[in-house]
Amino acid sequence: MSLKIPAQSPHLDLKLMDGRLAVCRLAPAGEPPFWALRAGGFCSMTRTADEWSVVCPEDLVPQSTVCERGWRILQVAGPLDFALTGILDSIARPLAEAGVSIFAVSTYDTDYVMVKEEHAGQAARVLEAAGHRVQC
Repeated sequence: MSLKIPAQSPHLDLKLMDGRLAVCRLAPAGEPPFWALRAGGFCSMTRTADEWSVVCPEDLVPQSTVCERGWRILQVAGPLDFALTGILDSIARPLAEAGVSIFAVSTYDTDYVMVKEEHAGQAARVLEAAGHRVQC
């Protein structure tokens, strides 16, 4: 079987969303952490055998929760076709080469790439240099 390599990376429209997010880790037992849904807006919850991973506005997170605060989120304009390839690579690669770490979340319609707030401006410049359009 041969791998299909895209001829070039896709050029995407991204939007730097308002607000700061937290990435939280909770024990896998118990109910979903409904406190994360209080404000509406962006929230992602994933449950595995090992943890609940929750991404939500940081002001909703109880003080005692294990989390990493201070994330900003870049939303890829969607909806994206499931047949598209290289979407996250076209974002992650230039950011990695610039030394900017990411946390990615995908939904049915699109992808979200988070960077620490202190790197948001740099991330926008790097992504624009890579051919993407970033709305801040």
